[in-house]
Amino acid sequence: MKTLTLQIPDNLDEREAKILLAAKLCEKGTLSLGQAAEVAGYSKRTFIELLADYEVSVFDYTEGELEKDLSDAKNYHI
Repeated sequence: MKTLTLQIPDNLDEREAKILLAAKLCEKGTLSLGQAAEVAGYSKRTFIELLADYEVSVFDYTEGELEKDLSDAKNYHI
């Protein structure tokens, strides 16, 4: 991995800046979930939990797609 040095305002928490950067890059698909967790400095599980605080979903699903899949699953008979 490369190293990036940023100057940030004193009122911006370094930890939060890392989480926000990693979350946005993960949301865009630039980083995998594992890579984003590493950038933010957290385990994958903890990072997934943090993403909810920033309203970033780990699922690349629209609400309509989810509803359709749930409906299809209910109608599936073995």
